[in-house]
Amino acid sequence: MFTYAVLSEVGEREINEDSVGFAPVGKDIGMVILADGLGGHGRGEDASALVTTASKEVFRYYYNQKDCLERCFMESQKRLMKKQADENARQDLKTTLVLLRIVNGYVQWGHVGDSRLYYFKNGKIVKRTLDHSVPQMLVAAGEIDEKEIRHHPDRNRLVRVMGMEWDEPKYQVSEPMPEEPGQAFLLCSDGFWENIEEEQMEACLQKSANPHEWLERMEKIVVKNGRGTNMDNYSAIVVFAGV
Repeated sequence: MFTYAVLSEVGEREINEDSVGFAPVGKDIGMVILADGLGGHGRGEDASALVTTASKEVFRYYYNQKDCLERCFMESQKRLMKKQADENARQDLKTTLVLLRIVNGYVQWGHVGDSRLYYFKNGKIVKRTLDHSVPQMLVAAGEIDEKEIRHHPDRNRLVRVMGMEWDEPKYQVSEPMPEEPGQAFLLCSDGFWENIEEEQMEACLQKSANPHEWLERMEKIVVKNGRGTNMDNYSAIVVFAGV
């Protein structure tokens, strides 16, 4: 069993290019989806909506298959590239994508781009997805510290996204793990995680009895830190598993 809460806000921009979705199949089977369209490439809102819809459709058909998430990414990419070709929009229609699948007592996730998934256990952060971005590469090379990603001048330079030509799959998918009490997950766009530290995420989680409380507490911090900065769209989905 799992419970969840969702938000997606425009911030201080004119258009919300983020997209969120939920594909339920049963009380203990479902997938949550978050995508952040790349505004600098044009039509980000169309790209994020397309991959969200495609992922929902694929999940409902293949949710019990081991390669379900891979199918979600590949079909979304196929539809996005076709739309680019049909509309002569090769430079447009690009987006991140992060998925969390819960099926029959197991949890699995996948991502491409710099939208993140954070995994918490008993109120403490365990791991997060690594961004497919220039700053994340600099961290891996030991040139900058992890905390410098948030305000790095190249933080929006992505090296992998949906809608770019793939000679091989660019997404990453985790191994499935058992669903257990005390697990919590946060999927969020960069407009969200750039404005809240991991320690603050933990503190908000430890004070919260349900996903809605956790999300509300975090959003207050995100809005406070982002106000007056031409704040980006910010979206998040939080999930309590094993409940």
